[in-house]
Amino acid sequence: MTAERGAPVRLSGEYQGRPGAVLARLQELYPALIDLSLGRLEVLLAKLGHPERHLPPVIHVAGTNGKGSTCANLRAIAEAAGLRVHVMTSPHLVSVTERFRLAGRLVDEDVLVAALETVERVNAGAPITVFEVLTAAGFLLFSQIPADLVVLEVGLGGRLDATNVVPKPAVCVITPVSLDHEAFLGGTVAAIAGEKAGIIKAGVPVVSAVQAPDALNVIRRRAAELGAPLRVVGQDIFVTEQVNGLNYRDADGVLPLPLPALKGQHQAGNAVLAVAALRVSGLKLPLAAYQGIARTFWPARLQRLNGTLAGMLPEGWELYLDGGHNPDAGQVLGAVLEGWKDRPVHVIAGVKQTKDASGFLKPIIERAASVQAVSEPGQHLAMPVEEIIAASGGRAIAGPTVRAALERLVSEGGAPARVLICGSLYLAGVVLAEDGWIAS
Repeated sequence: MTAERGAPVRLSGEYQGRPGAVLARLQELYPALIDLSLGRLEVLLAKLGHPERHLPPVIHVAGTNGKGSTCANLRAIAEAAGLRVHVMTSPHLVSVTERFRLAGRLVDEDVLVAALETVERVNAGAPITVFEVLTAAGFLLFSQIPADLVVLEVGLGGRLDATNVVPKPAVCVITPVSLDHEAFLGGTVAAIAGEKAGIIKAGVPVVSAVQAPDALNVIRRRAAELGAPLRVVGQDIFVTEQVNGLNYRDADGVLPLPLPALKGQHQAGNAVLAVAALRVSGLKLPLAAYQGIARTFWPARLQRLNGTLAGMLPEGWELYLDGGHNPDAGQVLGAVLEGWKDRPVHVIAGVKQTKDASGFLKPIIERAASVQAVSEPGQHLAMPVEEIIAASGGRAIAGPTVRAALERLVSEGGAPARVLICGSLYLAGVVLAEDGWIAS
């Protein structure tokens, strides 16, 4: 386990404006020793007056894949019910302000800077990680601004993640667990599930996605130990897809739902988790609010681009972006490509170092008309193009950048096609910036 309680935070040019200056200073305080506890953050939060104890009801979301999409669905449903929702997610794609929504609105840069500077002052030069500082700043803001709900995404793992200092959430959610971040979380699905299940609290309802047997056994055992009521999709929660929507059923009854706005068959599972979590949360939502899943938006999840980069392609072509980056995400994207057989699909892939590029690419390559490997200059910890080509079994060719790869596709012509850029959330951030996307 690493001392960093969350997804690694980028500091090389990705932080623009005033927040970047504060975070760059705080990066210098990274602990020299790994203490394998949440002690540093707990000390800091005590000095801040324990804002994590003064929050609206919290829905805490852990898992390997689908956390961000599940959080986005939670927000969409709650806001459809008229609730004011705070949200903390990670990582950001273009701007650090994307990590925080205050009562439904992206945090203002000046407001975030003020919170970061407060945390910096109170921390007084003690060892701390940037993710811990961002988490503390988020809790501070959430405790100061009225809202009805907090949607809180785990950064990395769960048991020792900075977000896990919240003493008693309203609901804990565990999305599908699979192999990822093995160096930090363990080399088996069961070990990783143990880290994810570390967010479960005594007596707090738990909602779990469909899981591999080894993962579910760990989650079920932990929930039983803590007397936490557990509902599992496929065992306690059932959904069937129909032509115009989903038919949802749990112990509280049947609920007709629209098709999720987020694309891909896997997104039905993320939407169902959000619905199930809110139904056991104790919050009284009108049934009509659950129609909110038809309006969910979450960037870099099979997002269709329509900006500068998309404008490079011929009329009739489509450009999509997805930040999936592990073998399970590759399987999901492979299934998406299987459903796109009406036209050729050209893949542009860039992967982060240390990721299982071969496992990610295999199900995608099998269904792609062409594959180009890219490594953008601004892409954090980008895997070299040559390594991606090797991981593809020699099927991919060098892009070597997204623009160059798109230009090659245009020069080769052909019938209208779909282009999918994928492999890394860090690549996704670079692509969104180049395409002109701005979070709102």
